[in-house]
Amino acid sequence: MKSARELVDRLRAYQPPNTDLGQHFLIDDEMLDRMISIAEVCESDHILEIGPGPGTLTQRLLATGARVTAIEIDDAPVLHLDEAFREEQNAKQLLLHHDDALKADWPDDVTKVVANIPYQISSPLIKKLTRHLKAQTNPIAHVVLMLQLEFAQRLSMNHPADIGSLGLTVALDWDVEEHHIVPPHHFSPQPAVQSQVVGMKPHGREFPVDKRLLQQMIHHAFDQRRKKIRSSMKKAPRRISRIKGWHAQRWKDAMQSLQDLDIMNARPEELTLEDWVDFAKKVEKGSK
Repeated sequence: MKSARELVDRLRAYQPPNTDLGQHFLIDDEMLDRMISIAEVCESDHILEIGPGPGTLTQRLLATGARVTAIEIDDAPVLHLDEAFREEQNAKQLLLHHDDALKADWPDDVTKVVANIPYQISSPLIKKLTRHLKAQTNPIAHVVLMLQLEFAQRLSMNHPADIGSLGLTVALDWDVEEHHIVPPHHFSPQPAVQSQVVGMKPHGREFPVDKRLLQQMIHHAFDQRRKKIRSSMKKAPRRISRIKGWHAQRWKDAMQSLQDLDIMNARPEELTLEDWVDFAKKVEKGSK
């Protein structure tokens, strides 16, 4: 097996890393092995890797015997990967796609996603992962991503200061677990931020309210996070009419019926996911 640094150096023969595309390549072999271990990759898995770059993680995924679909947007890494993993492609163990992972169709039978992604696509990628999860007959079992530390903390909400719309809406579909922090010197070129590995597993929980209503309520409140719920929820969410049976007047009637609730005097970050679920139930009930 080639070292991570050797693969990165081979890619540099094609072109220097493009930091505009978030190309900060992980060169610590131990850190790469830890990602494989966290994901518990096995031979029966079909792994989706987004932004394989030099193939440092790709190589370790293939070594488990798993099938790998890798999606890379940049020309030079595709040429490099095509040459470095020609044998695995011929054996159909590796499927390499030159495409934008946010726009491309993903295989229906992916079991896990393991990737050191460009950090600028973190938020839209999480949204696409959730859409893909809902569309699959056999859902993804585990997602392991290298993310910017601040984004990872907002995703996991392990600290009160990180509670926000991102983590709460993700929690409607995923259990999120923080793993190890990765300092900049483990990358080449070094990023200006700390990184962290995060694991996500679908929980399959059923909610007693429409999840779309929950999502809109959470986003709407956190758009004005310094305001109390009473003020931020006075006006209906902009897209409320996209939810069947809902419109601005129904929302207004619901808010009017709930004015005496204690929750109306809270700020959004003071509410847990369970509080939001309970609140949404009252909104549905109060609008009838």
